Amino acid sequence: MRVRFAPSPTGALHIGGARTALFNWLLARGKEGGELVLRIEDTDRERSTPENVEQIFEALEWLGIDSDGDPVFQSARAGRHAEVVEQLLAGGHAYRSTAGPEQVTAFKTANENRGFRGEDEGTGAVRLRVPDEGVTSVVDVVRGETRFENALQDDLVIARADGTPVYHLAVVVDDHDAGITHVVRGADHYSNTPKHVLIQQALGAVAPVYAHLPLLHGPDGKKLSKRHGAASVQELRDRGYLPEAVRNYLSLLGWGFDEATTFFTTDELQRHFSLEKVSKSPAVFDEQKLRWMNGRYLRELALDDLTARLESRTGRSGLRDAVAITQAKISTLDEFWPLARSFFEGPVDDPAAREKFLTPRSGAEALDVARAALVALPAPWAVESVEAALRQAVERSGLKSKQVLQSLRVALTGTTISPGIFETVALLGPDTSLTRIEAALDGIRGA
Repeated sequence: MRVRFAPSPTGALHIGGARTALFNWLLARGKEGGELVLRIEDTDRERSTPENVEQIFEALEWLGIDSDGDPVFQSARAGRHAEVVEQLLAGGHAYRSTAGPEQVTAFKTANENRGFRGEDEGTGAVRLRVPDEGVTSVVDVVRGETRFENALQDDLVIARADGTPVYHLAVVVDDHDAGITHVVRGADHYSNTPKHVLIQQALGAVAPVYAHLPLLHGPDGKKLSKRHGAASVQELRDRGYLPEAVRNYLSLLGWGFDEATTFFTTDELQRHFSLEKVSKSPAVFDEQKLRWMNGRYLRELALDDLTARLESRTGRSGLRDAVAITQAKISTLDEFWPLARSFFEGPVDDPAAREKFLTPRSGAEALDVARAALVALPAPWAVESVEAALRQAVERSGLKSKQVLQSLRVALTGTTISPGIFETVALLGPDTSLTRIEAALDGIRGA
Protein backbone atom coordinates (compact mmCIF):
# COMPACT_ATOMS: atom_id res chain seq x y z
CA MET A 1 0.00 0.00 0.00
CA ARG A 2 1.26 3.44 -0.92
CA VAL A 3 -0.77 6.49 0.06
CA ARG A 4 -0.21 10.21 -0.13
CA PHE A 5 -1.14 13.41 1.63
CA ALA A 6 -1.15 16.31 -0.81
CA PRO A 7 -1.94 19.66 0.83
CA SER A 8 -1.89 23.00 -0.97
CA PRO A 9 0.29 25.44 1.01
CA THR A 10 -2.16 28.33 0.84
CA GLY A 11 -2.50 28.71 4.62
CA ALA A 12 -2.25 26.82 7.88
CA LEU A 13 -3.17 23.13 7.97
CA HIS A 14 -6.88 23.13 8.79
CA ILE A 15 -8.72 20.49 10.81
CA GLY A 16 -10.09 18.67 7.76
CA GLY A 17 -6.65 18.45 6.19
CA ALA A 18 -5.19 17.15 9.43
CA ARG A 19 -7.87 14.43 9.59
CA THR A 20 -7.01 13.43 5.99
CA ALA A 21 -3.30 13.30 6.83
CA LEU A 22 -4.01 11.22 9.92
CA PHE A 23 -6.16 8.66 8.10
CA ASN A 24 -3.50 8.21 5.40
CA TRP A 25 -0.81 7.87 8.06
CA LEU A 26 -2.80 5.29 10.01
CA LEU A 27 -3.15 3.24 6.84
CA ALA A 28 0.55 3.46 6.06
CA ARG A 29 1.56 2.58 9.61
CA GLY A 30 -1.19 0.00 10.11
CA LYS A 31 -1.31 -3.76 10.15
CA GLU A 32 -0.98 -4.07 6.36
CA GLY A 33 2.06 -1.81 6.25
CA GLY A 34 2.78 0.74 3.59
CA GLU A 35 4.31 4.10 2.76
CA LEU A 36 3.06 7.67 3.02
CA VAL A 37 4.19 10.21 0.45
CA LEU A 38 3.97 13.89 1.37
CA ARG A 39 3.36 15.96 -1.75
CA ILE A 40 3.12 19.73 -1.56
CA GLU A 41 0.80 20.94 -4.32
CA ASP A 42 2.36 24.37 -4.66
CA THR A 43 1.34 25.35 -8.17
CA ASP A 44 -0.64 28.39 -6.94
CA ARG A 45 2.35 30.72 -7.09
CA GLU A 46 0.70 33.67 -5.34
CA ARG A 47 -0.61 31.80 -2.30
CA SER A 48 1.91 28.95 -2.02
CA THR A 49 4.49 30.65 0.16
CA PRO A 50 7.50 29.14 1.96
CA GLU A 51 5.90 30.25 5.23
CA ASN A 52 2.77 28.23 4.48
CA VAL A 53 4.85 25.19 3.53
CA GLU A 54 6.68 25.46 6.84
CA GLN A 55 3.36 25.69 8.70
CA ILE A 56 2.29 22.37 7.18
CA PHE A 57 5.57 20.68 8.11
CA GLU A 58 5.31 22.10 11.63
CA ALA A 59 1.71 20.94 12.09
CA LEU A 60 2.43 17.41 10.88
CA GLU A 61 5.48 17.15 13.12
CA TRP A 62 3.46 18.31 16.14
CA LEU A 63 0.79 15.71 15.39
CA GLY A 64 3.46 13.02 15.09
CA ILE A 65 2.61 12.27 11.45
CA ASP A 66 5.77 11.34 9.56
CA SER A 67 6.13 10.57 5.86
CA ASP A 68 8.43 8.27 3.93
CA GLY A 69 11.16 9.94 1.91
CA ASP A 70 11.57 13.62 1.22
CA PRO A 71 8.53 15.78 0.48
CA VAL A 72 7.67 16.10 -3.21
CA PHE A 73 6.95 19.57 -4.56
CA GLN A 74 4.49 19.56 -7.43
CA SER A 75 6.03 22.71 -8.91
CA ALA A 76 9.29 20.79 -9.46
CA ARG A 77 7.49 18.37 -11.78
CA ALA A 78 6.33 20.92 -14.34
CA GLY A 79 8.52 19.34 -17.03
CA ARG A 80 6.99 15.93 -16.48
CA HIS A 81 3.46 17.35 -16.61
CA ALA A 82 4.21 19.12 -19.89
CA GLU A 83 5.61 15.89 -21.28
CA VAL A 84 2.35 14.06 -20.53
CA VAL A 85 0.29 16.84 -22.13
CA GLU A 86 2.29 16.46 -25.31
CA GLN A 87 1.93 12.69 -25.11
CA LEU A 88 -1.87 13.00 -24.94
CA LEU A 89 -1.90 15.47 -27.83
CA ALA A 90 0.28 13.23 -29.95
CA GLY A 91 -1.88 10.20 -29.22
CA GLY A 92 -5.08 11.96 -30.23
CA HIS A 93 -6.47 11.85 -26.69
CA ALA A 94 -6.39 15.64 -26.40
CA TYR A 95 -6.66 18.71 -28.63
CA ARG A 96 -6.24 22.48 -28.50
CA SER A 97 -9.28 24.71 -28.41
CA THR A 98 -9.87 28.43 -27.92
CA ALA A 99 -13.43 27.84 -26.70
CA GLY A 100 -14.20 29.86 -23.60
CA PRO A 101 -17.11 29.80 -21.12
CA GLU A 102 -19.51 31.50 -23.53
CA GLN A 103 -18.93 28.97 -26.31
CA VAL A 104 -19.22 26.08 -23.84
CA THR A 105 -22.53 27.43 -22.52
CA ALA A 106 -23.87 27.97 -26.03
CA PHE A 107 -22.94 24.42 -27.03
CA LYS A 108 -24.64 22.92 -24.01
CA THR A 109 -27.78 25.01 -24.58
CA ALA A 110 -27.99 23.88 -28.19
CA ASN A 111 -27.38 20.24 -27.30
CA GLU A 112 -29.78 19.62 -24.40
CA ASN A 113 -27.12 20.26 -21.78
CA ARG A 114 -24.84 17.51 -23.05
CA GLY A 115 -21.14 17.78 -22.37
CA PHE A 116 -19.14 20.25 -24.47
CA ARG A 117 -17.33 18.84 -27.45
CA GLY A 118 -14.93 21.03 -29.40
CA GLU A 119 -12.78 20.84 -32.49
CA ASP A 120 -9.03 20.93 -32.80
CA GLU A 121 -8.07 24.53 -33.56
CA GLY A 122 -4.33 24.07 -33.16
CA THR A 123 -4.15 26.80 -30.52
CA GLY A 124 -5.62 27.55 -27.12
CA ALA A 125 -6.08 25.42 -24.02
CA VAL A 126 -5.60 21.67 -24.17
CA ARG A 127 -8.77 19.61 -23.68
CA LEU A 128 -9.06 15.88 -23.06
CA ARG A 129 -11.37 14.07 -25.47
CA VAL A 130 -14.21 12.52 -23.49
CA PRO A 131 -16.05 9.59 -25.13
CA ASP A 132 -19.55 10.43 -26.38
CA GLU A 133 -20.94 7.14 -25.17
CA GLY A 134 -20.67 4.84 -22.19
CA VAL A 135 -20.05 5.62 -18.53
CA THR A 136 -17.10 6.36 -16.31
CA SER A 137 -17.32 4.25 -13.18
CA VAL A 138 -15.90 5.43 -9.88
CA VAL A 139 -15.50 2.74 -7.24
CA ASP A 140 -15.08 4.23 -3.78
CA VAL A 141 -14.45 2.28 -0.57
CA VAL A 142 -16.64 4.67 1.41
CA ARG A 143 -19.37 5.54 -1.09
CA GLY A 144 -19.56 2.45 -3.23
CA GLU A 145 -19.76 2.61 -7.03
CA THR A 146 -21.10 5.60 -8.97
CA ARG A 147 -21.51 5.68 -12.74
CA PHE A 148 -21.15 8.98 -14.59
CA GLU A 149 -22.54 9.27 -18.12
CA ASN A 150 -19.76 10.37 -20.45
CA ALA A 151 -22.20 12.23 -22.68
CA LEU A 152 -22.89 14.69 -19.86
CA GLN A 153 -19.24 15.51 -19.18
CA ASP A 154 -17.39 18.30 -20.96
CA ASP A 155 -14.14 17.71 -22.77
CA LEU A 156 -11.88 18.45 -19.83
CA VAL A 157 -9.30 21.24 -19.86
CA ILE A 158 -6.00 19.64 -18.80
CA ALA A 159 -3.59 22.46 -19.68
CA ARG A 160 -3.83 26.19 -20.18
CA ALA A 161 -3.01 27.96 -23.43
CA ASP A 162 0.50 28.69 -22.15
CA GLY A 163 1.03 24.96 -21.65
CA THR A 164 0.86 24.86 -17.86
CA PRO A 165 -1.20 21.88 -16.68
CA VAL A 166 -4.27 22.26 -14.50
CA TYR A 167 -4.74 20.50 -11.18
CA HIS A 168 -6.55 17.48 -12.60
CA LEU A 169 -3.74 16.51 -14.95
CA ALA A 170 -0.96 17.19 -12.45
CA VAL A 171 -2.51 15.18 -9.63
CA VAL A 172 -3.17 12.14 -11.85
CA VAL A 173 0.37 12.15 -13.23
CA ASP A 174 1.92 12.62 -9.80
CA ASP A 175 -0.12 9.80 -8.27
CA HIS A 176 0.71 7.49 -11.17
CA ASP A 177 4.42 8.22 -11.17
CA ALA A 178 4.63 7.80 -7.39
CA GLY A 179 2.90 4.42 -7.52
CA ILE A 180 0.06 5.57 -5.28
CA THR A 181 -2.27 2.62 -4.68
CA HIS A 182 -4.88 4.33 -2.49
CA VAL A 183 -6.12 7.92 -2.77
CA VAL A 184 -7.73 8.91 0.53
CA ARG A 185 -9.01 12.48 0.48
CA GLY A 186 -11.95 14.67 1.47
CA ALA A 187 -15.42 14.26 -0.01
CA ASP A 188 -15.10 17.72 -1.57
CA HIS A 189 -12.85 16.06 -4.17
CA TYR A 190 -15.40 13.41 -5.10
CA SER A 191 -16.75 15.30 -8.13
CA ASN A 192 -13.19 15.46 -9.50
CA THR A 193 -12.77 11.71 -9.50
CA PRO A 194 -14.53 10.83 -12.80
CA LYS A 195 -12.33 13.45 -14.47
CA HIS A 196 -9.26 11.80 -13.01
CA VAL A 197 -10.40 8.36 -14.10
CA LEU A 198 -10.86 9.64 -17.66
CA ILE A 199 -7.30 10.99 -17.67
CA GLN A 200 -6.01 7.69 -16.29
CA GLN A 201 -7.81 5.81 -19.05
CA ALA A 202 -6.28 8.09 -21.69
CA LEU A 203 -2.84 7.41 -20.21
CA GLY A 204 -3.43 3.67 -19.94
CA ALA A 205 -2.89 3.93 -16.19
CA VAL A 206 -4.54 1.77 -13.53
CA ALA A 207 -6.84 3.75 -11.25
CA PRO A 208 -5.92 3.69 -7.55
CA VAL A 209 -8.39 2.65 -4.86
CA TYR A 210 -10.42 5.72 -3.90
CA ALA A 211 -11.81 6.60 -0.48
CA HIS A 212 -13.47 9.96 0.05
CA LEU A 213 -13.76 11.00 3.69
CA PRO A 214 -16.98 12.59 4.99
CA LEU A 215 -17.23 16.35 5.28
CA LEU A 216 -16.67 17.98 8.66
CA HIS A 217 -19.50 19.98 10.19
CA GLY A 218 -19.76 22.03 13.33
CA PRO A 219 -22.19 21.17 16.15
CA ASP A 220 -24.84 23.29 14.39
CA GLY A 221 -24.76 20.98 11.37
CA LYS A 222 -23.17 23.57 9.10
CA LYS A 223 -19.86 23.23 7.27
CA LEU A 224 -16.94 23.53 9.67
CA SER A 225 -15.52 27.05 9.77
CA LYS A 226 -13.76 29.51 12.05
CA ARG A 227 -16.98 30.27 13.92
CA HIS A 228 -16.96 26.77 15.37
CA GLY A 229 -13.68 27.31 17.23
CA ALA A 230 -10.16 26.38 16.26
CA ALA A 231 -9.79 26.06 12.51
CA SER A 232 -6.19 24.87 12.23
CA VAL A 233 -3.73 22.52 13.88
CA GLN A 234 -1.62 25.47 15.03
CA GLU A 235 -4.61 26.97 16.81
CA LEU A 236 -5.23 23.72 18.67
CA ARG A 237 -1.58 23.55 19.66
CA ASP A 238 -1.55 27.17 20.78
CA ARG A 239 -4.69 26.66 22.87
CA GLY A 240 -2.97 23.97 24.88
CA TYR A 241 -4.24 20.72 23.42
CA LEU A 242 -2.05 17.61 23.50
CA PRO A 243 -1.10 16.08 20.14
CA GLU A 244 -2.03 12.59 21.31
CA ALA A 245 -5.51 13.79 22.33
CA VAL A 246 -5.97 15.59 19.00
CA ARG A 247 -4.92 12.43 17.12
CA ASN A 248 -7.43 10.39 19.09
CA TYR A 249 -10.25 12.88 18.54
CA LEU A 250 -9.59 13.40 14.82
CA SER A 251 -9.55 9.64 14.29
CA LEU A 252 -13.18 9.50 15.47
CA LEU A 253 -14.37 12.08 12.93
CA GLY A 254 -15.92 9.70 10.44
CA TRP A 255 -14.44 6.46 11.74
CA GLY A 256 -15.12 4.21 14.69
CA PHE A 257 -13.88 0.82 15.81
CA ASP A 258 -17.09 -0.03 17.64
CA GLU A 259 -19.96 1.77 19.33
CA ALA A 260 -18.37 1.85 22.77
CA THR A 261 -14.66 2.64 22.44
CA THR A 262 -13.64 6.32 22.51
CA PHE A 263 -10.08 6.35 23.78
CA PHE A 264 -7.29 4.78 21.71
CA THR A 265 -3.56 4.84 22.03
CA THR A 266 -1.75 5.61 18.80
CA ASP A 267 -0.65 1.97 18.55
CA GLU A 268 -4.27 0.86 18.88
CA LEU A 269 -5.37 3.28 16.17
CA GLN A 270 -2.74 1.93 13.83
CA ARG A 271 -3.85 -1.65 14.51
CA HIS A 272 -7.58 -1.07 14.23
CA PHE A 273 -8.01 1.61 11.57
CA SER A 274 -9.54 0.54 8.26
CA LEU A 275 -11.24 2.35 5.40
CA GLU A 276 -14.13 -0.09 5.54
CA LYS A 277 -15.29 1.47 8.82
CA VAL A 278 -15.25 5.04 7.54
CA SER A 279 -18.73 6.56 7.36
CA LYS A 280 -20.01 8.57 4.41
CA SER A 281 -22.18 10.74 6.66
CA PRO A 282 -20.78 14.15 7.70
CA ALA A 283 -18.76 14.10 10.91
CA VAL A 284 -19.13 16.71 13.65
CA PHE A 285 -16.11 18.53 15.04
CA ASP A 286 -17.05 19.74 18.52
CA GLU A 287 -14.27 21.53 20.36
CA GLN A 288 -16.04 21.02 23.68
CA LYS A 289 -15.77 17.26 23.21
CA LEU A 290 -12.12 17.66 22.30
CA ARG A 291 -11.58 19.66 25.52
CA TRP A 292 -13.20 16.87 27.51
CA MET A 293 -10.98 14.27 25.85
CA ASN A 294 -7.90 16.44 26.29
CA GLY A 295 -8.67 16.83 30.00
CA ARG A 296 -8.76 13.06 30.37
CA TYR A 297 -5.38 12.78 28.65
CA LEU A 298 -3.93 15.52 30.88
CA ARG A 299 -5.09 13.84 34.06
CA GLU A 300 -3.54 10.55 33.00
CA LEU A 301 -0.11 12.01 32.20
CA ALA A 302 2.68 11.22 34.62
CA LEU A 303 3.34 14.25 36.82
CA ASP A 304 6.92 14.64 35.60
CA ASP A 305 5.77 14.46 31.96
CA LEU A 306 3.08 17.11 32.44
CA THR A 307 5.49 19.29 34.40
CA ALA A 308 8.05 19.12 31.60
CA ARG A 309 5.44 20.13 29.02
CA LEU A 310 4.21 23.04 31.13
CA GLU A 311 7.71 24.24 31.95
CA SER A 312 8.54 24.20 28.26
CA ARG A 313 5.32 26.03 27.43
CA THR A 314 5.67 28.73 30.10
CA GLY A 315 9.44 29.08 29.97
CA ARG A 316 9.56 28.60 33.76
CA SER A 317 11.10 26.00 36.02
CA GLY A 318 10.17 24.71 39.46
CA LEU A 319 6.52 24.13 38.61
CA ARG A 320 6.16 20.54 39.79
CA ASP A 321 4.36 21.24 43.08
CA ALA A 322 1.96 23.66 41.41
CA VAL A 323 1.30 21.15 38.62
CA ALA A 324 0.53 18.47 41.18
CA ILE A 325 -2.36 20.44 42.70
CA THR A 326 -3.76 21.75 39.40
CA GLN A 327 -3.57 18.65 37.21
CA ALA A 328 -7.06 17.45 38.12
CA LYS A 329 -8.60 20.84 37.34
CA ILE A 330 -7.30 21.68 33.86
CA SER A 331 -8.56 20.57 30.47
CA THR A 332 -5.84 22.25 28.37
CA LEU A 333 -2.26 23.30 29.03
CA ASP A 334 -3.38 26.91 28.71
CA GLU A 335 -5.55 26.59 31.80
CA PHE A 336 -2.59 25.88 34.08
CA TRP A 337 -1.01 29.31 34.38
CA PRO A 338 -4.20 31.25 35.31
CA LEU A 339 -4.62 28.76 38.19
CA ALA A 340 -0.95 28.74 39.20
CA ARG A 341 0.14 32.32 38.53
CA SER A 342 -0.57 33.56 42.07
CA PHE A 343 1.89 31.04 43.54
CA PHE A 344 4.74 32.76 41.73
CA GLU A 345 3.64 36.35 41.15
CA GLY A 346 1.43 37.10 44.13
CA PRO A 347 -2.36 37.59 44.26
CA VAL A 348 -3.98 38.70 41.00
CA ASP A 349 -6.22 41.76 40.90
CA ASP A 350 -9.84 40.65 40.72
CA PRO A 351 -11.99 43.58 41.93
CA ALA A 352 -15.22 41.56 41.81
CA ALA A 353 -13.77 38.83 44.06
CA ARG A 354 -12.31 41.40 46.43
CA GLU A 355 -15.56 43.34 46.73
CA LYS A 356 -17.54 40.17 47.44
CA PHE A 357 -15.29 38.37 49.91
CA LEU A 358 -12.86 40.92 51.41
CA THR A 359 -15.49 43.16 52.96
CA PRO A 360 -14.84 45.22 56.11
CA ARG A 361 -17.18 43.11 58.22
CA SER A 362 -17.64 39.53 57.09
CA GLY A 363 -14.37 39.40 55.14
CA ALA A 364 -12.27 40.60 58.03
CA GLU A 365 -14.04 38.25 60.44
CA ALA A 366 -13.46 35.29 58.15
CA LEU A 367 -9.76 36.05 57.70
CA ASP A 368 -9.27 36.49 61.45
CA VAL A 369 -10.68 33.00 61.97
CA ALA A 370 -8.40 31.54 59.26
CA ARG A 371 -5.32 33.38 60.48
CA ALA A 372 -5.80 32.23 64.06
CA ALA A 373 -6.11 28.63 62.93
CA LEU A 374 -3.00 28.80 60.76
CA VAL A 375 -0.82 30.70 63.23
CA ALA A 376 -1.37 27.87 65.72
CA LEU A 377 -0.50 25.19 63.16
CA PRO A 378 3.05 23.86 63.54
CA ALA A 379 5.29 23.83 60.46
CA PRO A 380 5.81 22.22 58.04
CA TRP A 381 2.26 22.37 56.77
CA ALA A 382 0.69 19.36 55.13
CA VAL A 383 -2.59 19.40 53.24
CA GLU A 384 -4.26 17.14 55.81
CA SER A 385 -3.23 19.22 58.82
CA VAL A 386 -4.23 22.48 57.09
CA GLU A 387 -7.65 21.09 56.26
CA ALA A 388 -8.23 19.79 59.78
CA ALA A 389 -7.21 23.08 61.39
CA LEU A 390 -9.34 25.24 59.14
CA ARG A 391 -12.43 23.04 59.35
CA GLN A 392 -12.24 22.96 63.15
CA ALA A 393 -11.82 26.74 63.25
CA VAL A 394 -14.83 27.25 60.98
CA GLU A 395 -16.94 24.97 63.16
CA ARG A 396 -15.96 26.82 66.36
CA SER A 397 -16.60 30.24 64.79
CA GLY A 398 -20.15 29.53 63.74
CA LEU A 399 -19.42 31.11 60.33
CA LYS A 400 -20.29 29.42 57.07
CA SER A 401 -17.51 27.34 55.53
CA LYS A 402 -17.82 29.10 52.17
CA GLN A 403 -17.45 32.52 53.81
CA VAL A 404 -14.18 31.61 55.51
CA LEU A 405 -12.62 29.51 52.78
CA GLN A 406 -13.52 31.81 49.87
CA SER A 407 -12.30 34.87 51.77
CA LEU A 408 -9.06 33.01 52.46
CA ARG A 409 -8.80 31.98 48.80
CA VAL A 410 -9.18 35.58 47.61
CA ALA A 411 -6.66 36.80 50.16
CA LEU A 412 -4.08 34.25 49.01
CA THR A 413 -4.65 34.23 45.24
CA GLY A 414 -6.66 37.38 44.50
CA THR A 415 -9.50 35.46 42.88
CA THR A 416 -12.17 32.85 43.60
CA ILE A 417 -10.75 30.37 41.10
CA SER A 418 -7.75 28.39 42.23
CA PRO A 419 -6.65 24.86 43.05
CA GLY A 420 -8.09 23.36 46.24
CA ILE A 421 -7.83 25.86 49.08
CA PHE A 422 -6.13 23.42 51.46
CA GLU A 423 -3.59 22.44 48.79
CA THR A 424 -3.06 26.13 48.02
CA VAL A 425 -2.34 27.00 51.66
CA ALA A 426 0.03 24.05 52.06
CA LEU A 427 1.93 24.91 48.88
CA LEU A 428 2.34 28.58 49.78
CA GLY A 429 3.50 27.60 53.26
CA PRO A 430 3.43 29.51 56.60
CA ASP A 431 5.42 32.63 55.71
CA THR A 432 3.73 33.44 52.39
CA SER A 433 0.23 32.47 53.51
CA LEU A 434 0.30 34.52 56.71
CA THR A 435 1.93 37.48 54.96
CA ARG A 436 -0.79 37.53 52.31
CA ILE A 437 -3.55 37.23 54.91
CA GLU A 438 -2.07 40.19 56.81
CA ALA A 439 -1.87 42.21 53.60
CA ALA A 440 -5.51 41.47 52.82
CA LEU A 441 -6.56 42.49 56.34
CA ASP A 442 -4.54 45.72 56.03
CA GLY A 443 -6.34 46.40 52.76
CA ILE A 444 -9.72 45.82 54.36
CA ARG A 445 -8.95 48.04 57.32
CA GLY A 446 -7.45 50.71 55.12
CA ALA A 447 -10.64 50.72 53.05
